[in-house]
Formats: sequence, structure tokens, C-alpha cells
Amino acid sequence: MSEDLTWLPAWRIRDLIIRREVSATEVTKHFLNRIEQHDGKVKSFAHVDHAGASAQAARAEKAVADGDQLGPLHGIPMSVKGHIFIKGLPSFDMGSLTNIAAAPRDDVQVERLRAAGAILLGTNTLMGSGADVSKAAGDPGRMYNWDVEARNPWDPTRVPGWSSSGTAAAVCAGLTPIGLGSDGGGSTRLPSAYCGLFGIVATPGRIPWINPTSPALALTASTGPICRDVRDGAIATQAMAGPDGRDYYSLIDEPEDYTAAIDAGVEGMRFAWSDDLGFTSIYAQAESGRVITAVRSAAEGFRQLGAVVEPCEERWDDFWDGFQMINRAFGAGGRGASVMPPPDELWASLESRGKNVNCFNKLFKDYDVLLTPTTQLLPREIQDWNACWTLNGSSYAHGSFAGVYTSHVMLFNWLSMPAFSVPAGFVDGLPVGLQIVGRPGSETKMFKIAQAFQKAFPRNERPPSF
Repeated sequence: MSEDLTWLPAWRIRDLIIRREVSATEVTKHFLNRIEQHDGKVKSFAHVDHAGASAQAARAEKAVADGDQLGPLHGIPMSVKGHIFIKGLPSFDMGSLTNIAAAPRDDVQVERLRAAGAILLGTNTLMGSGADVSKAAGDPGRMYNWDVEARNPWDPTRVPGWSSSGTAAAVCAGLTPIGLGSDGGGSTRLPSAYCGLFGIVATPGRIPWINPTSPALALTASTGPICRDVRDGAIATQAMAGPDGRDYYSLIDEPEDYTAAIDAGVEGMRFAWSDDLGFTSIYAQAESGRVITAVRSAAEGFRQLGAVVEPCEERWDDFWDGFQMINRAFGAGGRGASVMPPPDELWASLESRGKNVNCFNKLFKDYDVLLTPTTQLLPREIQDWNACWTLNGSSYAHGSFAGVYTSHVMLFNWLSMPAFSVPAGFVDGLPVGLQIVGRPGSETKMFKIAQAFQKAFPRNERPPSF
């Protein structure tokens, strides 16, 4: 049985635990052993809490024996992105690129995952955790120590995306069934697409996120699960969602039941498709046409399920200037103090955002969701990736590789909209993702759409050597 645990969805593992066919201790030991065996190849964990996870598992096992009420994630091992606090474990401050010796508390998401019965294995590596700040200014080509950055399990010479990178790599390699990432510009969706996983950014405020060092991140960012199975993502999101008075941006309404109708299908729904949102061609690279074609073909598979898929002619404004304005005005980027721009510049940015939102309001009168590629890129080899962000940055639009990397995703952070990435196949043997974008608050419908796609077109491939 233990070998089967690796690739089972979390909801199936929980069922086995509840039926006492396997214990929480056995499950936790299995995944801790996989971390010991395989993490050296993918560098996905910053800290593994062997003792703490084993103690949590023992309590979970006792709860089953005592007949206690059990949560929706009871006995399920999870890891979290390295800047999300697990009390007592080392953490990482993305604002200063420095390490924190011991987190002073659990973040609210971790509180809720514990309450749902999850076993916290530890923290994952993330973008910049290999930063050498002393060299960043004088030698940008050596800004990062790549020996401690995560690798893509499909090809460890390549990256798994960035930011929630270690979390995605851990799930992809079967080192944990579910991970928790964060997404302020595609940071759950892009690593999910690069690794062939399901990842989400929810409507801001749906999953509380109390970030005292940069509270304005809640304007554009959210935390969310990265996993292989859509139902697992819905269950984990449900466990974390809901009001919290400590979070100024927390939505006060109770979330819907994300799994109640998750298998209802998509017959009769109407989906819009966009290759480029009207602007992403300025960020295109050599492989972009092939990636977009592959994902478009995957999206058209919804027609087999009774849905309408139609190309849309809407053209949105590029997110770049507007997103940078938010960072300047509100410090939403998490680094440094905010600098209020001139009022006319700020107003022009808000006008552009309003225009884009109005385009979506119009679109959603006729369509249930918008479908796009999650990314028009393929995972790059590490040295190429390094050069993209450091030595060659000025050669890209806006003088940075950031727009290229986030071309199809950051728009939705800027507009505070939920978006999911679902595995959509492979190009050149590397994963690509289909993005599902919905109206704010429409996560229930979006989970149903993602589930229908995954059930009809399952991706059962596993990365080699894992």
C-alpha cells in the first residue's frame, strides 16, 4: 500500500486513514522518506520538520482511534511556501531577502490547515531564497546561488518557475500531496503550469492573509493550494477560506461549498478563449506560438463535454504600467516603502484598470469564464533562466524578463480576479497549463469547470526518476 500513496489524491488518502486501512503515521513516514530519498534532486524543501510532523501524525492517529470528529484534510501531509509562517520553523522574508530563525506564530492559513487535520511537513524553497544580496548590485550575473534554488522534476536541468517554485517541485515529485503557495503575479499558477499541476489564485480576501510587513499585498495577491488533483484543491481552499477579523481585506461573506457540485459538468456553459489578451505578443518568445496552439487545442476539448468555446475579440490594456503603479503607491510589491506618484499618473492608472474591469464585466455577461494559456513559455534551463533575469533583462519589453514570465497571468492580479491553472499536456516533453479566469467570487463554478476538464482529459504522466 505504501508505494501507492505517492500518487494518490489527498482525498483518497484521507478516506484510507478514516477507514483505518493506513494510519496517519504511516502516511507521514512515507512522505518524509520520499523527501529524504528525492529532494536532493529537486531542492524543494528549505526545512523539513521530522519531529514535528511525526508528533502531529501521532495525534492524528489517536484521533481516529478515539472516534473524534475529523477534518477534511485529516492526516494529509502538506508543505508551505517558505515565507508563510509555521510557528517555530525557519522562514524567509521576501521583502529583505533574509532568513528568519524561527517564525513567531502560525500564519492564518496554517492555523486553518491544522484545524482541518493537515500534517505540516515543513517549508519550501522559493524565488530568491538563494539570493546573495552582497553581490546583487555589483555583479548581477551572480545574484543567485542556484545550488539552493528548486529544480523542475520533469527535467532537473530546468526551473519549475519561480516564487512558489519549491512548493510546485515538491508536489510534482510526489514528496507531498498538497503544497501551499502564494500568488501576487502568477506565483502559484506559473510554477503549477511549469510542473504539470493544478494551482489557483482566489479572489483576494477569500483566503485571509495577514501580512504585517506589506499589508497592501492583499490588493493583488492571495495564497492558494498547488496539487495534482482539482478536488484536493477545492478541499484545501475550503479549509482556508472564510472571514477573519484580523485581516482588513478579508471578505466577510461565508464561502460557498466548493465540492458540493464539483462533478456536475459543464454542459451548456459558454467559454471565451483568448490567445494573447490583446497585448501579450510583445512578450512572446521563440516557443510561444507552439505553446499557445497546444493549449488552445486542449481548451477546445471542452466542446466534447457540451460547452461552447469561442474566440473573443476583447483587447485588454497591458498590465505592466498599472501594476507598477500599485507597487509605487501602496507598496504592494513587498519591498521598500511606498512612494505616492503624482495624482494625475495614479488616476490614469486607475482609469486603465477600470477600462479593463469593464471589459471583463461585458465579457462575463455572455460567457461563464475566460480561457487562456497560463504561460506562453516553456521551463528554461537554469543558466538560460539566470541570464533572462540578470544579464539579458534589458533586451525584453519594459527592460525586464518579469513581463515575459508573467505575460498571461499578472493582469488578473492587477484586476483582483480569481484564476486557476490546469494541466493541459506537453510541448517538447515539458508541461503547459490552461488558465481559467472567472468573475470575482466565482470559485465554485471555476472548480467545477477545472474538475470537468481534468476528469475528461487526465494527465497521469509522472516525472522520470520519481
